[in-house]
Amino acid sequence: MSNFDLSEILGNPEYVSMLLLGIKMTFVVAIGSWTLAMALALLLLGLRYAPGPVGNAFVTAYVSYHRNVPTLVQLLLWYFGIFTLMPDPVTFWLNDHNAEAIFAVIGLGLCQAAYFSEDLRSGMRAVSPGQMEAARALGHSYVSAMRFVMVPQGSRNALPALINHSVSLFKNSSLAVAIGVAELTYAVKEIENLSFRTFESYLLVTVLYLVFSLMIMALGAYVARRADPVRSGSA
Repeated sequence: MSNFDLSEILGNPEYVSMLLLGIKMTFVVAIGSWTLAMALALLLLGLRYAPGPVGNAFVTAYVSYHRNVPTLVQLLLWYFGIFTLMPDPVTFWLNDHNAEAIFAVIGLGLCQAAYFSEDLRSGMRAVSPGQMEAARALGHSYVSAMRFVMVPQGSRNALPALINHSVSLFKNSSLAVAIGVAELTYAVKEIENLSFRTFESYLLVTVLYLVFSLMIMALGAYVARRADPVRSGSA
C-alpha cells in the first residue's frame, strides 16, 4: 500500500466519475460567482462615479468589508447564518436546488466583486478625464459616456489585474468544501477516504488545479492580446 500507484484512482470508473462531477461543480461555482462578481463590480463602479457622496461612501464601505473579512468566514456566515434566518418556503426551495452551491456562488461573487470593482476603478483612473469631457461635448449622457467611452477603455487597462483575480476566484472555489459543496476538493477527499491513497489523491488535485489555473491565465492572456488595439492590429 505504500507504493505510489496513481492508476488505482484513475483506473477506477467510480473514482473517475467522482472527479468529473467535482470538476463540473467547481466550474459551475467559479463561473457563476465570476458572473455575479463582474455584474456587481460594474454596478459598484457606476455608484462610485455617480454624482453625490452617498454612492462613493457605500462602495467604500462595501469594498472595505469584503477585502478585510476572510472569504471563508463570509461563506460560513451566508450558509450557517443568513440561510438559517430565511423564511421556511425559501429554505425549502433552496434545499431542493443545491443550497450549498447557491450560497457558494453568492458568497464568492459578493466578495470578488469588491476586488473587481477596485481593478476597474484603477483602470478608469488611467483614462484621461478629457475622454469624458469629449464624450459629453459630442452629446453623450453621463451613462452613455460611461458605457461606450470610459468603461471599455478602463476595462482594457484593468485586464491584467482582472485576470489575476479571476484565477484567485477559481482557486478560492475550493473553499466551498467548507459548506458541503461537492466540488473538486470535496470529491478528492471522498476518493482519498475510499481508496486510502492520500498522496496520490492530493497530488492529483494539485495537478488539476494547476492545469486549470494555467488554462484560465492563457485564456486571459489571449483576451488581453485581442483587446490591445496595437497588438491586435499588428497580428
